[in-house]
Amino acid sequence: MEPLVILILVLSVVVGLTLGLLGGGGSILMVPLLSYVAGMDAKESITTSLFVVGVTSLASLLAHARARNVRWVPGLVFAAASMSGAFLGGLASSAIPGAVLMVAFAIVMLASARNMIRGRAKGSGTEAKGRSLWLYLPVGLVVGLVTGLVGAGGGFLIVPALVLLAGVQMKHAVGTSLLVISLNSASGLIGHLNFTAVNWLLTLAITAAAVIGSLFGARLTSKIPEQKLRRGFGYFVLAMGIFVLSQELPHPGGIILALVVVLVAGIVVLCGKVPALAAACPWSKPESPTRLTKPAD
Repeated sequence: MEPLVILILVLSVVVGLTLGLLGGGGSILMVPLLSYVAGMDAKESITTSLFVVGVTSLASLLAHARARNVRWVPGLVFAAASMSGAFLGGLASSAIPGAVLMVAFAIVMLASARNMIRGRAKGSGTEAKGRSLWLYLPVGLVVGLVTGLVGAGGGFLIVPALVLLAGVQMKHAVGTSLLVISLNSASGLIGHLNFTAVNWLLTLAITAAAVIGSLFGARLTSKIPEQKLRRGFGYFVLAMGIFVLSQELPHPGGIILALVVVLVAGIVVLCGKVPALAAACPWSKPESPTRLTKPAD
């Protein structure tokens, strides 16, 4: 076996580990792995990623379901809308240059990372009351379109939506995300296979390696504190978004932009960590003064 193939398989185990642990990030790692290490063009990487991530997510979903980490109702509502969006996005991607898809991929990653790092909502473990499940239909449609366009399973959008919008605990958001990812990936793959050839021998080998990693990652989810898991997810997505931008944009412009993103991200983190800086941050909202209630006579 060639050293390059061994490297690809080892990295695929890491991708699977990330997917099983975080409920997302499989495509965020798999697409660059296939593009920059395996040497596939952008559209072949995206199509292959959809297959690998879909099968790997399904295997990890079974492990999370046994641990009761899946919220089936929000997951199925997400999936109902996002599968349609994924199929349409897969068809539309044939008319969009590969470089444009990768840059769009990076921009969405950065937005998602910001929400997870700074998000104030902490999962309560139950879906937020008073918010209809119909809310998740438009969100699911948008996630599906992104999935089909850029070959992402959607976990880097689904997990923040479940945590920040629905108040779901991080470990439950991870398991639920895997349900939607597996369905999204299948729908997006059908659209891509209409115009893209796949090296099935290599794809199946990568899939097997990723599944092994995902099963191990699923076991780790319940052993890591929720806040650390959520922030770790955000920083992971941020790093990958910066990497993809630096690779796809013209040099030195891509490197300069990536450095600017790093600087802005650092400021965001400091504003959240250092109280003295919070008031100076333009996006910080002043806390409302605590109201004192008079005791009843």
